[in-house]
Amino acid sequence: MLAVVDRLERRLGRELDGVEFAVEEVPPSAPAPWEHGSVPLGRYFPADSPAGLAHRIVVYRRPVVGRADRPDDLAALVRDVLVEQIAHMLGRAPEDIDSDYED
Repeated sequence: MLAVVDRLERRLGRELDGVEFAVEEVPPSAPAPWEHGSVPLGRYFPADSPAGLAHRIVVYRRPVVGRADRPDDLAALVRDVLVEQIAHMLGRAPEDIDSDYED
C-alpha cells in the first residue's frame, strides 16, 4: 500500500496533503448507508475540522486479500481501492486519478 500511496502522492501532489492512509483488518460491522450487500474493501472518511481530524482513507486488509487470487492481483486491487477512494474524496473519476485504474 505504501508504494501505491507514494506513487499517487507524486502524481497528485498537494491534492493529497494532509490525507491520512491506514490499513485495518476488517470494516466495522455497521455498514455505511450506501453499502448494500457487499463487504467494503476501503472507505473514505471526510475531514472533521472541529474534531481536528484529517481526511482519512482506510483499506480493509482481509476483504482485499480474500478477493485477490494472486500476489499480482493483490497489488492491482490495492491500487484500485485507493484510487476509488481518492477519486471519491476529490470528486473526480477514478480514471482521472490513475490511468491504470480498472473498474
